[in-house]
Amino acid sequence: MPDTQTILVEDLHKSYGPFEAVRGIDLEVGPGEVFGLLGPNGAGKTTTIEILEGLRPRTSGKVSVLGFDPARNAREVKDRIGVCLQATNLPDKMKVFEALELFSAFYSKTTDLNRLLARLQLTEKKEALYKSLSGGQKQRVALALALLNDPTLLFLDEPTTGLDPQVRHEIHGIIQELKEDRRSILITTHYIEEAERLCDRVAIVDAGKIIEQGTPREIQVRVLGQTLVEVTTNEAMPVDALPDALKVEKFVVRNNGCTLAMQSESPAALIVELVRWIEKQGLRLIDIGMKRPTLEDVFIELTGKRLREQ
Repeated sequence: MPDTQTILVEDLHKSYGPFEAVRGIDLEVGPGEVFGLLGPNGAGKTTTIEILEGLRPRTSGKVSVLGFDPARNAREVKDRIGVCLQATNLPDKMKVFEALELFSAFYSKTTDLNRLLARLQLTEKKEALYKSLSGGQKQRVALALALLNDPTLLFLDEPTTGLDPQVRHEIHGIIQELKEDRRSILITTHYIEEAERLCDRVAIVDAGKIIEQGTPREIQVRVLGQTLVEVTTNEAMPVDALPDALKVEKFVVRNNGCTLAMQSESPAALIVELVRWIEKQGLRLIDIGMKRPTLEDVFIELTGKRLREQ
């Protein structure tokens, strides 16, 4: 296929009898891009990824992964991709190096196993039994298994779920290194901050359809374009005396009238006007803050729930 995109999906559908799990998804992932899939449980993320990995047949639509159709060329696709599942379980008494040797036999080419262990800080655990590893070490082993064939495309399914913040930070560092290697990565995550930190672009999936797609900042501006500006003064502000230039903005008064919060598409200009007005009223400015909408704010606006409260 002549497709230049690492992943190309057009009008993807997947039905189970009368139930449509995926209802016309379109997405592209370019070379060296980290692309995030976000959505509530049951949104169709896992079904979509399993179709891309060649694990599940599609009902209709076009799918190209590394130039191959996973429905027709599943072996070629699986030989070239790496997959890290949310939960990877190996036999308790299997040693780390034994696991790598076993899984490396599944591919037509493999990378240097000792170098891979060193890169993932697992050299000292080379002869350790799987059951003796910590949660973070087990996840690094899962990443090692996904990198055995030196893939140009990685699928990471919630790679840091259940890990403590320090280990999650370590995994983020590894993913950043993989990104610097110009590997394409498709990641699902329940951590909004993880998507904002790691992903070049994201797609929010709900009820089998992509409802928003773009860079995190693009989506924030498009869905919740206004920035929240908040000022606090030493005494209550006479909001009835706000000038017309400020009254056009939505505002909320709190803290017995001492805190004024406004949303604006031009926060810098708003702050200048607010400070001038406060000085004219003879009030003293105690605090001032500005908060842009986050990707989680967008997610809640679009789906009605927080990503980790499903």
